[in-house]
Amino acid sequence: MFNKILVPIDLSQSDAGGATLAAAADRVRQGDAKLVLLTVIADVPNMVAAQLPADFSDTATQQAKAQVAELAKSHGLADDAYEVVIRHGTPYHEILSVAKESGADLIAISSHKPDVSDYLLGSVAAKVVRHAHCSVLVVRQ
Repeated sequence: MFNKILVPIDLSQSDAGGATLAAAADRVRQGDAKLVLLTVIADVPNMVAAQLPADFSDTATQQAKAQVAELAKSHGLADDAYEVVIRHGTPYHEILSVAKESGADLIAISSHKPDVSDYLLGSVAAKVVRHAHCSVLVVRQ
């Protein structure tokens, strides 16, 4: 049913998208779907970036890529069943951008229990649901 499933993974969360990745991995095992595993690294303000080592961004990207690949392997995914994409920027914007660029026909995203800031600003999952060009599966954490 779905050919390409985008799974955004927030490595700062304790579950790190485990339940969402498990649900998406089940869909891969049921058919010929391929996963795009995405992590978005938030931009560092210029004032802070000036104090960081010159290779900070590259190091953060490589570490995130390794963490996502390890997470995929821990869910029993074969190397050819997924690709890892690391982006820098605003999470919901990058999720929507990668979904469109990759031709994803499903976004499987985690949603945590809302807190006050979510009611004021809106959660990433809510923004993705509102603006996605494809189906969205929200997995409550």
